[in-house]
Amino acid sequence: MRVLITGANGFIGSALTRHMFERGDEVRILLRPGASRGLLDGLPLAANDGDTSAGRIVTVFEGEITRPGTFGVALEGVEAVVHLAGLRRSPTRSELFAVNAEGTRALCEEMVRRAPGSRLVLCSSLTAMGPSRDFPDERAALKPADWYGESKAMAEEIALSFADRLNIGIARPSRVVGPGDRENLFFFRLVERGLRLSIGGEARPMSTIDVDDLAEGLCLMAHRDGPSGEIFFLSRDVTTLEALNEEVARRMARRTLPIHLPERVLKVMAAGADLATRVSGRRLPLNRKLAQQLLAPGWTCSIVKAREVLGFDPKISLAESLARSLDWYRDHGWLKTDKGGPTA
Repeated sequence: MRVLITGANGFIGSALTRHMFERGDEVRILLRPGASRGLLDGLPLAANDGDTSAGRIVTVFEGEITRPGTFGVALEGVEAVVHLAGLRRSPTRSELFAVNAEGTRALCEEMVRRAPGSRLVLCSSLTAMGPSRDFPDERAALKPADWYGESKAMAEEIALSFADRLNIGIARPSRVVGPGDRENLFFFRLVERGLRLSIGGEARPMSTIDVDDLAEGLCLMAHRDGPSGEIFFLSRDVTTLEALNEEVARRMARRTLPIHLPERVLKVMAAGADLATRVSGRRLPLNRKLAQQLLAPGWTCSIVKAREVLGFDPKISLAESLARSLDWYRDHGWLKTDKGGPTA
């Protein structure tokens, strides 16, 4: 199958690119001009210049999802697009909507012109539905609780408005863990410093999935010839923030001191981290988006539909996923040391 992956140089996109290339698909990727390709190291990347002498390659197209005139050629002849390009956080609501929602609209409009009837798999987020503790299914109403979730919910609405002209599928992953992830790096760095985070109040259940299991789920959706407008939650394990931190400490063999943060303190720390990021230009692991998600009453979902309809069978446990993350962080210098004492 000829597939285009947007945002292919990101954490999820790079895993999906490898997955689909290794299974034999003809993979194209759309990258912003000058975007880092570090997470794609080892793949046979080649520009779209018509040269096929290099054998089987991942064809690179440069363009920006918010500028339709820059990426249309990448859609010529594709059977499916997996849309991952977007912003995970921003200091303004308008920027999130411009990229995550209006970027989806621009892509859909260009697909109708260049690849009518093709399949679009939009990678949305559990945050589009909003917090939940009771494992809702895909029929639950959308009640996003932050700007990011609102922008993803709007992207879903836009994509579904094209369901009569494109074959639309929407994936809602839970919290994603695995090699190359920056979002959960914060917890590893805390443990590296001998700290373990917990937040006041009752335990908050949190569904998780390994990035390679998610890649398989997205691949199943891209290859599915099902009705337009289907939505699937993609997840595997359920944990809590405290249990996740304890497992990280165990994997790192570090003795840790639990730091109990009241909700108010975490919010202040996150706001300060966002300010420091804006001033310095250096993206810090802690931010308002992460704090809002950690303070929600829970993030859970049911994957019964994905199992029954897609045959989705995630195999990588959270413990294994965290171990894979740790090895990757050490190998790439994202953690300073691999030494530590016994766990507390």
